[in-house]
Amino acid sequence: MPLYELTNDNFRPIDESSFTELQIRERDDLQRMLRSQIEVLGDDLYVLTEEFGEWEDSRRRIDLLAIDLDANLVVIELKRTSDGGHMELQAIRYAAMVSTMTFERAEQIHSEFLARIGEPAEEARDRILAFLSWEEPEEDSFAEDVRIILVSEDFGKELTTAVLWLIDREIDICCIRLRPYVDGDKRLVDVQQIIPLPEANDYQVQIREKEQVGRKKRAEKYNDRLRFWQGLVAICRQRATRHASRKPVTYHWLAGGSGKRGLTFNYVILQEESSVELYIDRGDADLNKQIFDQFHDNKAAIEQAFGDSLSWERLNDKRASRIKFVSTAIGYRGSESDWTEIQTAMVDAMTKLESALLPQINSLELK
Repeated sequence: MPLYELTNDNFRPIDESSFTELQIRERDDLQRMLRSQIEVLGDDLYVLTEEFGEWEDSRRRIDLLAIDLDANLVVIELKRTSDGGHMELQAIRYAAMVSTMTFERAEQIHSEFLARIGEPAEEARDRILAFLSWEEPEEDSFAEDVRIILVSEDFGKELTTAVLWLIDREIDICCIRLRPYVDGDKRLVDVQQIIPLPEANDYQVQIREKEQVGRKKRAEKYNDRLRFWQGLVAICRQRATRHASRKPVTYHWLAGGSGKRGLTFNYVILQEESSVELYIDRGDADLNKQIFDQFHDNKAAIEQAFGDSLSWERLNDKRASRIKFVSTAIGYRGSESDWTEIQTAMVDAMTKLESALLPQINSLELK
């Protein structure tokens, strides 16, 4: 997007440039200026040091290491390129490396930094405390999280896609674009946070919080179903039934072969219902309906052998069909103390369903 000067008569375009054309270097220029004017990137930042890399087996260095008003560490990576390179990968490594830093260590590296730039090293502790509005160091509250700020002339699609994915996974990372312009003898820089957009940040936080709740509920649901199937399979093993060797899963169904491809005996558990079924799906809708119709032609004999009415679901709008029996009107969301009763009822129902349907299944002429 071009930059314009608003005059009395028109919008006067200002020429876009690049840091390379302007001979602006990363460390000697951008890093040097930002360390003394970090408010360019945010008014909640305080620089602890630059070129930090005091860890074993690595020559990598953090361009700028800062803290914010919440006492979180902030890793700031700088590039003067038009795509940002692979700076997000570097920054993630750095964030992991500094994540265990203590207040005492932060004070030490800040003292060394102040000495290098010609300022009183003995003021390091007081300066950090003053910025955080703390009277004394609060070790438990220091560096509870690590933020990442990526700063570049522009960012490529691969990098922005990665950053958006990291944000979705609750990594506190943002991209700030420094785009240079030339207006006569003046060199201008347009500073914009492009990811996440500041005006959308509150909305994105709400979305992430909603997703967190959703993920927690899904995890709870999957764990409940896994434990439910573990109990049911245990009963199957005791009785040496068809599903005795099945591995408990997190799905809402547990399948067992019938001896004919595409015909499976399934246990199905929902929140408010448990059932057993013969599921018919050989990959061909017409063939599935033909098989279902053959079973349905013998409905009376099958239900007599089963000892109860069955639900005959041809499912004309779907490829598959099924024959089902609802064993209980209680699912895995019922009281866990009732699970054994539900599981036993399901295994009893499956035993009867197999006995009623297997003669018909074995008579089918299927390849």
